[in-house]
Amino acid sequence: MLKHRGFPGRMPGTDFQFTIRRPNPKGVTPLTRRERYRDRKNVDKRVDSMFMQALWEHFGDQPFERGNLDAGRLSWLFGREVIPAEDPFDPASYEALLVIDEAVARASFPEAFE
Repeated sequence: MLKHRGFPGRMPGTDFQFTIRRPNPKGVTPLTRRERYRDRKNVDKRVDSMFMQALWEHFGDQPFERGNLDAGRLSWLFGREVIPAEDPFDPASYEALLVIDEAVARASFPEAFE
């Protein structure tokens, strides 16, 4: 599992994690598209925005390996702002390649690109 050095481990001052420390011994947690409903808490929206900003600052528009990025946090963006960069795509692989869909990400999180 690739560890993304310099990537923030969590949202400062909270327990919302962005990365994991070690591979899951029970197997890789697959990425799934999670629905973001309008009634989500403001803190959840801020965490998504900060995670998107960290992804953009670290990877930009280039494909990146999933590595130690938290599957739960990625799943909130997966299928919209973060999409597979390879075909076939294995959602249960730490080596899976992803890429930011810049147009969708800018529309969803304009504050992350300021």
